[in-house]
Amino acid sequence: MGGAAPYAGMVMAECAQVGLMIISKAAMSSGMTNFAFVLYSNALASLILLPLSFLLHSSSSRPPLTFAIICEFFLLGLFGCFAQIFGYAGIKYSSPTLGTAMLNLIPAFTFILAIIFRMERLVWRSASSQAKSIGTVVSIAGAFVATFYEGPPILVTPSNSSSHLQSFASEQSDWVIGGLFLGVDCVLASLWLIVQVKSMNTK
Repeated sequence: MGGAAPYAGMVMAECAQVGLMIISKAAMSSGMTNFAFVLYSNALASLILLPLSFLLHSSSSRPPLTFAIICEFFLLGLFGCFAQIFGYAGIKYSSPTLGTAMLNLIPAFTFILAIIFRMERLVWRSASSQAKSIGTVVSIAGAFVATFYEGPPILVTPSNSSSHLQSFASEQSDWVIGGLFLGVDCVLASLWLIVQVKSMNTK
């Protein structure tokens, strides 16, 4: 049962992420900017999580607050904030569907960055390394397809076909812009994960 807990946690995190994307799209469609949504969501999260951190963790279990840890916290906040800004901007231009599809880029970019920072070893003869490499290529290729090909409109009335085509061209441009913003979001989220692992391993 304990071995399934991490997988259940990851599934719950993905469901929460999808729900947050839908809520953010609804809020920004009503006129809220992505900057305001980031501010309000992080303020609410701070009000909930900050008291819980003092209640659930004793002072003896926390490492001393050194300058290196403060720098890591700063990088975590910087990468996390900009990831949210770019991510919500991408959802504003596209849709939560594309945002959810682009989430598959985060493991791919994290794997690449882990190799660059020597946190992961790439052994071509290893089945695990081959599977991770193939998954990385497939994820990036799928993200390109999802970004640059939205698909034609399904229902177009003959009388307004010209206006529909112009509207579709505009939506296609916004879709690509949204996909690029979401791609930047995935890179920053991968950097955030790398720094977080480094911070959690600090003794």
